[in-house]
Amino acid sequence: MNTDDKMTGDLFEVDKRLSLKPVVDFNAYLRSAFVDGPCTCVRCAAGNGDETGYAFQHTFNFEAKPVQRRFASTAGSDVLMALKKAWLSYTKAELPLSGVLALETVKAFVEPQLHKRLAPLFLASGLVKDVEGSLCLLPQAA
Repeated sequence: MNTDDKMTGDLFEVDKRLSLKPVVDFNAYLRSAFVDGPCTCVRCAAGNGDETGYAFQHTFNFEAKPVQRRFASTAGSDVLMALKKAWLSYTKAELPLSGVLALETVKAFVEPQLHKRLAPLFLASGLVKDVEGSLCLLPQAA
């Protein structure tokens, strides 16, 4: 097989790790982590949607539509559990529980249309903190 054949073959190969159940489950989890409409919790209703002073964001805009995070299923521990399973399945290594989160590695097993949900979910759940543009895993999330 020559170099051209190898390159053409690579274009049509699908990474089989993307079909592993924990990876598929993590993508489904990302799809269901937000629901349509702005947050209607007591605090948001009382403040007419003003989130000033909130530790974590409640309402987000994806594709010019407001969505809210599903609090009941997106606590930091829930996000971490789903991420750890998918990470292990995809990389065959344990997720490092401290330091900078390798977001590019996460994006490798997340459907491209869901990439925009990653950082908002990780930040809003308290799993990570933005430190000078890098997402750092918080120790208490471990």
